[in-house]
Parts: sequence; C-alpha cells; structure tokens
Amino acid sequence: MVLRRIWNLRENRAPLELEEWPVPIPKEREILVRVSVCGVCRTELDEIEGRTPPSFFPIILGHQIVGEVVEVGAKGTRFRPGERVGIAWIHSACGKCRFCVGSRENLCAAFSGTGRDAHGGYAEYTVVGEDFAYPVPAGFSDEEAAPLLCAGAVGYRALRLGEIEDGENVGFAGFGASGHLVMKTVCHLFPSSRIFVFSRNPEERAFALQLGAFWAGDFGEEPPEKIHCIIDTTPAWKPVVTVLSALAPGGKLIVNAIRKEDGDKEWLLKLQYSRDLWMEKEIQSVANVTRRDVAEFLEIATRFSIRPEVEVFPLKEANRALLELKEGKIHRAKVLKVREG
Repeated sequence: MVLRRIWNLRENRAPLELEEWPVPIPKEREILVRVSVCGVCRTELDEIEGRTPPSFFPIILGHQIVGEVVEVGAKGTRFRPGERVGIAWIHSACGKCRFCVGSRENLCAAFSGTGRDAHGGYAEYTVVGEDFAYPVPAGFSDEEAAPLLCAGAVGYRALRLGEIEDGENVGFAGFGASGHLVMKTVCHLFPSSRIFVFSRNPEERAFALQLGAFWAGDFGEEPPEKIHCIIDTTPAWKPVVTVLSALAPGGKLIVNAIRKEDGDKEWLLKLQYSRDLWMEKEIQSVANVTRRDVAEFLEIATRFSIRPEVEVFPLKEANRALLELKEGKIHRAKVLKVREG
C-alpha cells in the first residue's frame, strides 16, 4: 500500500494505493523480512497529512512490523532465515555522534524512521539493518507483538522519562493503543500507584475503568486527587492545557506525540502560569525511541504477559484502518494482516 504524496484526509479518504513492487534485496548487513503483520500508528496520519512528511515519494508506510527472515545479507550474523523478528520506528542512526554514544540515539541528527525515511511494513517484504531488528518473544502471536514495537515501546519510554515511583499517581491524557498498553505496564511495575484517565470518548473511559483505572473523566474535569505524572498521547493541544492543573507540585506532563495538529492551538492562549506551571511542574516531549526502549519493553511484556487488545484489518483495507484512527475509533490497537499463515 503506497503513499505517493501528501494528502488531506478530509478531502481524500483513500490516500494509499495497492501496487505490485519488486521484492527488495538486502545489503551486506541487512535482512530481508517477509511481513506477516504491521501495526497502524497515528504517526502514519502525520506522514500522510504532512506534519512529519516522508523523506521521499512514493513510500511504503508502517513501523510496527512482525515477520520472518527470508534472506540475510552477505555480512549478516545476528539472524538466520526462518527466525521471527520485529522492526520498530527506529530504522537507523549514525552510531557515532554524542547522542548515539550517550545512549540517546533517538536524538541523532541522522535518525531514520521506518516508513518515513525508509520503506516500511505496509507491504509483503521489507529490509532493515540487522542491528535494528528484534527477536519476537515466542509467547505472543504476530498480531499481539506488533503494537508492542511502537505503542508499547514509546509508551515505556514516556514512563522512563516520567521517573515514576511506586505509589505515585499516574495519569493518561487520551487512551488509545499506547495508553492501554502503558496502563497495563504501570499496573505491574508500580502496583501501588493509582491510575487516572482523561478522554473525551465515553467508551474509552469505560474501557480504562474496566482495565483497572481508579478514575476516568473528560478533559476539563477535576480528578479527585492530584497526579504526579501524566502521559499525553493525543494529537491536540486542549488535553495538554486542561490536564496541567491536575498535576501535583513537581509533577511532570510527558507529551508523547510526534506532532500536534493546529486545529485547536488557541487553547495555548488559555495557559495560566500560576495554575498550570507554577510549583516546578515540568513539560517534556518524547522524541522517537531507542533500541533499548524496544528491547526492554519486549522483555517486560514477556515477563508480565502484557498483551494488547487488537483489531485486525487485511492489508488492502489500510485506508479504512487509518480513517478510523483519524476519526477517533481507537479502542484497540489496529493491525494490518499482510500475510496469512
């Protein structure tokens, strides 16, 4: 499923076209992967609509990839044909700059995103450097494993940046694919913490309570307790502004979004310093992921059997899955089934 240019999804509801392309050839330290499934992420909406545009066109999107190694480059040593692997958002980095050397390769100026700067997983085959692929734990189906690679891993990075301690209140602004995975993680890593969920969608609020949230309300509602760390996974500005007043002194708001849409940026004018930022509150963004984030989250998901709720679409219905994501129909992680069997 190929994207050939930037689109406004309100004007064109089918931005991806189904095409036949040749199977790519792996370079010396790359692997060729026959894709089984690929998760659908909000970042694909940002790519399609130009908020984080692809480096080239035409391009194949998708960065939550699970598949089977079918060929190894001449100098490859990490994997063998037949092994199941995952590919995440981080496709490559330079490996030499101060960020890469300092374990912050997500900030590398040469950071390359799968499905944005290199072809991704909305296709039957893809290639990736062997150092940027991950063994997929045996306990997960392909469909369950795909969201772990981005929704789970980037959510885990947000938890790390939040520096949460057990017993501290944790909040979520928005409760889609990443939110419900991270909530399950919080329940295991911080069993004494209470979870608070802000969502405009009544079904998402009910889902959060079903999974064990202490409280769920709409944006603008006042929770019964102050919150030490809130993770925002929405594309809008209203959630950022409305949840700041719910932070405890010294609390952190972690903005886990690659871009924010401008449709409601007037909310920024409603910020009040004394109410929203005073008392050493912090706002921090999440920028991409590192390989460490992906590998550690896969280990945590295996240890605690953290499984996403998924909704599966055939590859040819990628446009429908993206439109549902755009329209806020995100009660479960959306996954494209690329290959049967």
